[in-house]
Amino acid sequence: MRFIFLFGGACGFVLAGLSSWLADCGPDRVLLDAALGTLVGALLFRWLWTVAITSIRETISLRQQAAAAEAAKHKS
Repeated sequence: MRFIFLFGGACGFVLAGLSSWLADCGPDRVLLDAALGTLVGALLFRWLWTVAITSIRETISLRQQAAAAEAAKHKS
């Protein structure tokens, strides 16, 4: 999870900083936007990672239940 948090922060920093720089803002504004982009990107990626992991766990659980039901059906 730490990797996703850091990766999201880095992506947010680069995207917000680059877009602010391309909009011809001053260096103080570019760094402020990049800092805010870091926070938003990190939190967004963390939330998306949590949703993805929850979905994967649910899928695995449902597949195991289906396999157990299928095995029980074949035994009887």
